[in-house]
Amino acid sequence: MDTIYAQASGRGKAGIAVIRLSGPQSWAAVAALCGNVPPPRQTAVRLLKSGADVLDEALVLCFAPGHSFTGEESAELHLHGALATVAAVLKALGSLGFLRLAEPGEFTRRAMESGRLDLAQVEGLADLIEAETEAQRRQALAVLSGAVGRMVEVWRSKLIRAAALMEACIDFADEDVPEDVTPEVRDLLKDVAAELGREMARISVTERVREGFEVAIVGRPNAGKSTLLNALAGREAAITSEIAGTTRDVIEVRMDLSGLAVTLLDTAGLRETEDRVEAIGVARALERAQQADLRVFLLDEGEVPLLDPVADDLVVKGKSDLGGGDGLRVSGKTGEGLDRLVAEITARLSQRASGAGVMTRERHRDCLARAEAALRAASGELDHGLERLDLAAEQCRTAVRALESLLGRVDVEALLDEIFASFCIGK
Repeated sequence: MDTIYAQASGRGKAGIAVIRLSGPQSWAAVAALCGNVPPPRQTAVRLLKSGADVLDEALVLCFAPGHSFTGEESAELHLHGALATVAAVLKALGSLGFLRLAEPGEFTRRAMESGRLDLAQVEGLADLIEAETEAQRRQALAVLSGAVGRMVEVWRSKLIRAAALMEACIDFADEDVPEDVTPEVRDLLKDVAAELGREMARISVTERVREGFEVAIVGRPNAGKSTLLNALAGREAAITSEIAGTTRDVIEVRMDLSGLAVTLLDTAGLRETEDRVEAIGVARALERAQQADLRVFLLDEGEVPLLDPVADDLVVKGKSDLGGGDGLRVSGKTGEGLDRLVAEITARLSQRASGAGVMTRERHRDCLARAEAALRAASGELDHGLERLDLAAEQCRTAVRALESLLGRVDVEALLDEIFASFCIGK
């Protein structure tokens, strides 16, 4: 296998930059620059040289095969983060002749191929790199730690036992079987199918934690939606004007609310209009509001919403600086009621996020759905009696293969290039 190298830390000027190497000649490459390598997993300061030129004084760290991120012989060079220093060391490594620059995600792909990570953990690592909030970090770290693999292993062991029981009956069909295994098999299939169903039901919430919730501010023109958005964002994200219909498109502002990623949507005012451009904005507002996870209806005193609020939606009286009243009231101009509004939004979204699981992607849902369908088919075959046990056992094996594809063990080659292409070079 080729020995690869790349900058693993972020590009640009920094205090420290890290260059990673992996492959059978990693230590030889390090030795070519600094003369000798420190013992595995022991750091040492070395002068890096290219011929007679001193490139930098760096911290050198080597890993033996089986004890590195990739599972291969590997090394890291911790340099001073000057752009010129990093460029000089990368050039020196490239000039050795027996290394090549890593492709995007190649280090992680090698970790998966060597068995250090399964495919779900790879996806968790990608999510961890992209995490913006505390909830996203915790969720990604749970996946990276192998939570999906542990869950799948429990399901897999139950299904393998069910298949083994059925195959034992098939193998000894001409002999006296000590007991009818069908009840135990049915219980095993039922337990796994129920757990698959529960996990699939949680994926939608888990996806929202990973990608972020959407909260739409909805109301008539001049209700103060844009002023409220600006107040919540702490900046002039939307144009405000006394002229009705100023907002034509959906304006999005990304925020972190108590560790949850939330996108606030300022939508066009809802009203009948003959202005074709404004009508398009109103149509988009209705569509995005209906798709949002939560809606904040900003109303005047006594006004009725044009859309029917659903559970957890918030009905708020706007422009509280112009007069009092009952209920939740806010003013984008003075800031009155903003803390309470944010707390109400956070409480509702946090309640939903509490139901999140560890399956985070549509691919996971598809694998679980295929496994669940196979289990339903297996249960159907059991209804026909012992003569269809072989078909029921095959459906069990189909369910196991679907679960193994979730971890990247089978039938995922077509996905790998796409998944690893999303990684940066050096990871």
